[in-house]
Amino acid sequence: MARIVVIGAGLGAMAAAARLAVAGHRVTVYESGETYGGGVRRFAKDGFGFDTGPGLLHLPAVYRDLFVKTGKQPLEECVTLTQVDPASRHVFADGTRVDLPNASRAGTVAALDTALGAGAGERWGDFLVRAREAWDRTRRPLLEEPQPTDPRLLDRDPYPALKAGLLRRPTTTLAQIGARELRDPRLAALLDSYAWSYGFDPATAPAAAAVLPYMEQTFGSWYVAGGMRALADAVYERCRQRRVEFVFGAHVVEVLEKDGRACGVRLTGGETVDADHVVSGAPPREPFPPEGPRPQEVATGRVTLCLALRGAREMDAVHRTVVHTGPGDSVTVLRPEDPALRPDDAHESVTVTRTVWTNAETDRTKLVEELLAATARVVPELRERLLWHELRTPEDTVRETGAAEVPGPALAGARGRLLPAPNASATPGLSYVGGWSHPGGGLAHAGMSGALVAGLIVEGAGFRGSQ
Repeated sequence: MARIVVIGAGLGAMAAAARLAVAGHRVTVYESGETYGGGVRRFAKDGFGFDTGPGLLHLPAVYRDLFVKTGKQPLEECVTLTQVDPASRHVFADGTRVDLPNASRAGTVAALDTALGAGAGERWGDFLVRAREAWDRTRRPLLEEPQPTDPRLLDRDPYPALKAGLLRRPTTTLAQIGARELRDPRLAALLDSYAWSYGFDPATAPAAAAVLPYMEQTFGSWYVAGGMRALADAVYERCRQRRVEFVFGAHVVEVLEKDGRACGVRLTGGETVDADHVVSGAPPREPFPPEGPRPQEVATGRVTLCLALRGAREMDAVHRTVVHTGPGDSVTVLRPEDPALRPDDAHESVTVTRTVWTNAETDRTKLVEELLAATARVVPELRERLLWHELRTPEDTVRETGAAEVPGPALAGARGRLLPAPNASATPGLSYVGGWSHPGGGLAHAGMSGALVAGLIVEGAGFRGSQ
């Protein structure tokens, strides 16, 4: 039985902790904050509740596997999962609206043809066929296996872009796919919104980012009753059932080494904790070797506007609406039909999010007005119904998680600049887990990183991921 120290209590770190505890190791989690969950947070006031991190779950199979491998109760006995249908409503700048069904290729094609005109659905469907090819080429090395020893194998973009012609430059970015292959500004805006929701600028994101809409539209979008914080609660309880120890308010300032191997950590105040292995959920600080992966370039964060409204949610409201406010900008409005998030049936909680550059100056008054104006396009009588609002910016993310950025999932192409740190550190005995490490950010990806780290520690360097 090894002594394992886990730094941080994010979803990826807790997923690794639970798996390692089941394998017979003694696991202690040191979290600098006062609670678990990392960026999966909840804001509550006056009987209203809001997710201030992710609002939906994709690839729930990741957490189903975690609960199967760590206890008798499956995931669905610990949380209530519901497919969101329609998966999303899109309101474009010209007023056009379209509802996209959950995990239905044929339904999506038909909906786009009806809303945007004949041929729009076919072009989107053909795009998804090419996106599937990129997904199939990169699924295992990017999601199910440890990062390749030579990550340059993922430098080449796997998306089979349409030939651009002799006098045109090759298609290398997601924005170029929208312009050249979708050929409708509304379809391009739809594609762009998927990139922005994961923190990527479509103008610079590689064509490989096409796997993001493919993933959502193929495997569906799911909501956890009580809000996504309920998933963090369930993973924390599973860790406790497996006798994982948590120490909150404990800031790790240094990973200790002996004879070239990690041997413990030092806490604020000088206290040291011995360990046979250290698992870090914090952003990696060690330099990357020239032949290894480059640090992931992430410079975007999230603003969240929590709205407490009087009056019940109208009957034809949908869970998620994406409001396309103009070129390169969209706002996501989440309106879950969840009694746990409102004081009674005569009120409603609404969460509005936008991806922003973390280095941009924040004019809070202007930002609130812009978000309210976008939301008013899809929530009737919004301003008359508004009781109060709460704005959260990347500065709040820094205070809660230590970083303003929200890391995105790993993507192939772009010369490897969107590959995060490998799970196995250059220092023996030190591993990385969570959104800043392979396979990157997002609830599903964080859960995958926990499985990969546990596999590498339990099975050693020969571990090759799920089969």
